[in-house]
Amino acid sequence: MTKVAVIAIDGPAAAGKGTLARRLAAHLGYAYLDTGAIYRAVALRTLRTGADPVIAAKALSMADLDDPELRTDRAGTAASHLAAIAPVRQALLDFQRNFAENPPNNASGAVLDGRDIGTVICPRAKLKLFVTASPEARAHRRYLELRQQGETVSEAEVLDELRARDKNDATRSIAPMRPASDAHLLDTTNMAIDDAFAAALALVRRAGI
Repeated sequence: MTKVAVIAIDGPAAAGKGTLARRLAAHLGYAYLDTGAIYRAVALRTLRTGADPVIAAKALSMADLDDPELRTDRAGTAASHLAAIAPVRQALLDFQRNFAENPPNNASGAVLDGRDIGTVICPRAKLKLFVTASPEARAHRRYLELRQQGETVSEAEVLDELRARDKNDATRSIAPMRPASDAHLLDTTNMAIDDAFAAALALVRRAGI
C-alpha cells in the first residue's frame, strides 16, 4: 500500500500521541496528520450548520483542520459519536490514505495519529505505536489543557468524559480502537514528553526509518 515511510500512532485521548507524532514528524521531516482533527472538523461543521455528516466529511479540506475550536470538549464528544457512523468513516478513509501515500510538500514520509491508523488506515505502516496512559494521568493532562484555554471544568468531569470516550472508541462495531497486532506499546503515564520522544525515536531507528 505505501510507497513512502509511514508511522502509525494510535491510542486514547490525552495519552500524548499527538504531541509525540508532531515531534517525530518534525524531527524526521515527515508530513503530519492528526486524524482525530478530521472527525472533529466534520463534527463542528455538522453542529454549526446542521449539514449531513457524510456530506460534511466528503467536503473536508486541510483548511478545516486549522479551526481553534477543534480542541474543545464539545468537538471531541461529537467526533467520538460520528466516528461510529460507517458512511462517515468511509468518506474519510480515502482522505487519510491519500495523505499517507502522497504526503504534502513531497515529504519522504508521513506520521498519522488516531484510533485505527495501524489497524485500518495504514495496516502496512513501517512502524506502529500504540500510545497509552492511565485514565487519571490523561484526565489531569486534559484538565490542565482546558484550563489554559479558559474553560471552567473539574478534573472529575474530565475523567468521566475520557472514560466515556474510551468506551465509545473501544466498543464501536466499526474500526474500534485497539492496538494492531504488530504495534509497539508505549505507556506514557510516568513519562515526560522528552522521555516518550526518546523511546519512540529508538523504535523508529530500530525499524530502519
